[in-house]
Amino acid sequence: MAETIPAGSTTDGVIQVGKQPIDARVSAPASYDVADFPVPHGREEDWRFTPLERLRGLHDGTAVADGGVKVEVSAPEGVTVETVGRDDARLGRAGKPVDRVAAQAYSSFEKASVVSVPKETVLDQPVRIAVHGEGGTAFGHQVIEVGAFAEAVVVIDHTGDATVAANVEYLIGDGAKLTVVSVQDWDDTAVHVGQHTALVGRDATFKSVVVTFGGDLVRLHPRVVYGAPGGEAELYGLYFTDNGQHQEHRLFIDHDTPHCRSNVAYKGALQGKDAHAVWIGDVLIRAAAEGTDTYELNRNLVLTDGARVDSVPNLEIETGEIVGAGHASATGRFEDEQLFYLMARGIPAEEARRLVVRGFFAELVQQIGLPELEERLIAKIEAELEASVG
Repeated sequence: MAETIPAGSTTDGVIQVGKQPIDARVSAPASYDVADFPVPHGREEDWRFTPLERLRGLHDGTAVADGGVKVEVSAPEGVTVETVGRDDARLGRAGKPVDRVAAQAYSSFEKASVVSVPKETVLDQPVRIAVHGEGGTAFGHQVIEVGAFAEAVVVIDHTGDATVAANVEYLIGDGAKLTVVSVQDWDDTAVHVGQHTALVGRDATFKSVVVTFGGDLVRLHPRVVYGAPGGEAELYGLYFTDNGQHQEHRLFIDHDTPHCRSNVAYKGALQGKDAHAVWIGDVLIRAAAEGTDTYELNRNLVLTDGARVDSVPNLEIETGEIVGAGHASATGRFEDEQLFYLMARGIPAEEARRLVVRGFFAELVQQIGLPELEERLIAKIEAELEASVG
């Protein structure tokens, strides 16, 4: 059983909603070997929205590691932080790379960072990972491992300028709870391509909040797989796409295990000439995954002329024995009526515009649960709006 949402359109912005072949993604190679993936040319389903010429060689093997990315980890007592070699057994446990850039990143990094939270440990402070680009090209790998019945919050903050291809693995033990907030606040010239893979254990809970502001091109591929029944995954995201930026989020949730749950909600705002956002949400419920409960949502707000959104939610179901499954996608232009309503009550136009956008994102920002980070992100959104007005 497969569901298709009809194509739609918006005034002065563009939205494309439809169905892509999930089966092609499932049957595609997953490998650590770059040679197992052909060089993409932009006609492939997984690459048709991505401006390959702006990847700076990450996709065709011409990119060479010649720059630096500085990684600093600040962790509460009891958390183990290690720098390991390629032979560490924890690397690759969540899953293999599923495209050529991810395979290139896996085969090219020299050292990986591993953050481990011991079993039954409940952290009262978040683990903070600062990734700062210092120019050039770099490849990286990170593993976040949370032991059985442990609870942790991890904040990964990306800043600076670099061309980066990196993989991140989340290993969530049985009964554990992990919340990860990944912030892409790069300089305007940065390029970031990453695969994020979560392996969710029995009765474990995984929450991901992806926030994308900066960068010339950002292409992220969050994936969830379940290791045992009872796992829950919540994937939230917000992005603000500005002049000339390309921001692409490609999600895949593989329900191949019975009695697991997933919920996806991503929201984006776009403004400026050639701002381009891409959201792909793939959910596959395999025949063995009875008792699955899943829903995915994407909403986009087009603030100015010249911006484009491609939103493609996909849901494929191979069993009728499920709790529930659904998806939705919508893109709309900033409504002058909303401004008029607020301005009629004495609110200046710029403040009214700010209130509408802030309200649009408020629900997702509150999922972070860290007041200082929430305030920083709201301030960033307002700064983007003020820049467009100016």
